[in-house]
Amino acid sequence: MLTYTGEVYQLVFPEDRPFVFVEDEKGQRFGELFVLSSVHPLDGRDNTTLIAGWEVAEESGETLYMLRAKSSSWQAKTYRLRCSPRRFTYEIEVEGTGRLCEANYFGGYYSGHLRWGSGFFWSGQRFRGGFNPEPNVLEKYYFAPSETSLIDLMGVPLPGKGSWFFTPPPFCFCVQGPGGWLSLGVEAAPGQNRFTEYTYHGQPGSFYLSLSYEGHTTVQGRYTLPAIGFDFAEDEYAALAKHVERVAPARLAAPMRQIDWWCTPIFCGWGAQCYLASLDKGSPPDYARQELYESFIQALSCNDVHPGIVVLDDKWQAAYGENCVDTAKWPDLPGFVAGRHAAGSKVLLWLKAWDPEGLPSGECITNPAGLAIACDPSNPAYERRLREAVWRMLSLEGYHADGFKIDFTARIPSGPAIYTCGDTWGLELMREYLGIIYTEAKRAKPDALIVTHTPHPYLAGVLDMIRLNDINAGHPVNEAMIHRARVASIACPNALIDTDNWPIPDKNTWRSYLQLQPQLGVPALYYATHIDSTGEPLDESDYALIRLAWRRRQGSANSTQAQMA
Repeated sequence: MLTYTGEVYQLVFPEDRPFVFVEDEKGQRFGELFVLSSVHPLDGRDNTTLIAGWEVAEESGETLYMLRAKSSSWQAKTYRLRCSPRRFTYEIEVEGTGRLCEANYFGGYYSGHLRWGSGFFWSGQRFRGGFNPEPNVLEKYYFAPSETSLIDLMGVPLPGKGSWFFTPPPFCFCVQGPGGWLSLGVEAAPGQNRFTEYTYHGQPGSFYLSLSYEGHTTVQGRYTLPAIGFDFAEDEYAALAKHVERVAPARLAAPMRQIDWWCTPIFCGWGAQCYLASLDKGSPPDYARQELYESFIQALSCNDVHPGIVVLDDKWQAAYGENCVDTAKWPDLPGFVAGRHAAGSKVLLWLKAWDPEGLPSGECITNPAGLAIACDPSNPAYERRLREAVWRMLSLEGYHADGFKIDFTARIPSGPAIYTCGDTWGLELMREYLGIIYTEAKRAKPDALIVTHTPHPYLAGVLDMIRLNDINAGHPVNEAMIHRARVASIACPNALIDTDNWPIPDKNTWRSYLQLQPQLGVPALYYATHIDSTGEPLDESDYALIRLAWRRRQGSANSTQAQMA
């Protein structure tokens, strides 16, 4: 019987079944991995029909275990386990022709052994708990190993889709073994992040994992799917950090870029817009108006509150897809920006990602009925339009703003039979879209600030700041935001953090979170005179608390810069 013994784990290869047992360094078994994973094409289900014996080789300090198999859907499949003393990885290679629908890891159909019958096989688990880093509407990060848990790019406020806060976090679940935690992280090569969701499927005593490709990846010849990396650590966040170190070593080693004004406190007008809308039951986007923003800033200034960054929120533009200023609301946007610059602050423009409003249908991603469901960054015509829009918004010849707060990235298209001009999908499509904005923004203004809520290490090169996103008013605010900040700082350690603070249930909760913000990142203020949810006015003690929190953050930033110097 084959056995690999590392420093912190042991793998056992039984001779009578297509499983690999995972044990800790003390020999305590906590996993039984079903090796014959199914890779389903769009037009069928993959059934493994015949397997050979394990082949063993030494490669570059690793021990490689390889198993060849026959399949009902592919000409051939190969499974590989690469073992080193403190970690191991698992990968699948298929050979043939087909469009990928779903890849099941450690679960699949098998009909090649009479003793064990046929059908769908699961892996065994004796995990003590599971951890999902993705925030959700329930702020539930831990799950029972017998449950199902999902990490994805998408989300809207509907049942089963309430995880739009980070789009996405690292694709990595962590499970608790007898002596610590183990990460189950997706390790995809650049260009191969073509999936939209990663799922842990659990039931009592068993589990498997899956990646959803939705029919947008064509295999012709040999294709190696992303590996699943197993890293051991003392706690769940440390396990997540080890995964990130493996998928983004070059990015983590890059020096941190510090632009002084990026670290200054943020005022975003959305909460103030919502308060005004609450007074007459209006729509908050209708209150993104120049005269109102000037009044917000004046109210803060009168109370000695001076943000370094002002965000013009939804909806300063006439159409989300074009991002041309609505001159009925903003008769002189360049003049407003110039006034902020003269006062020593910067201006960010809010962008609604993916929205096709105002775009020609030929530049959009469409469904089979021809409905435009999103802009198409893979379309050269739309790319030109987007680059021109970015230049107009940031250049001296245009509005001369200083960067963007990019929202609604969870509206990225998903599903089969969705049509794009190019061949990009999943996380690769997100990177392509953000990359166009980022590169053009830096061309127009090298110190432009790009804020997103996409804390995945593969996206670290197309953003400068991670926004923690909306608050779940029905759950403990500080606890939730500490978790989000911790995940963001692990995933993109060189990015700054925008702490957000909307919506808030009441002023006492707002005051509590206001004092925490400087510890998490750059303080963000959404209110000028009142809390929108309750109508409570801000008084002198509230403005004093804002000033104190902002001074604390500035002192922390100065200390960090001194240490770096």
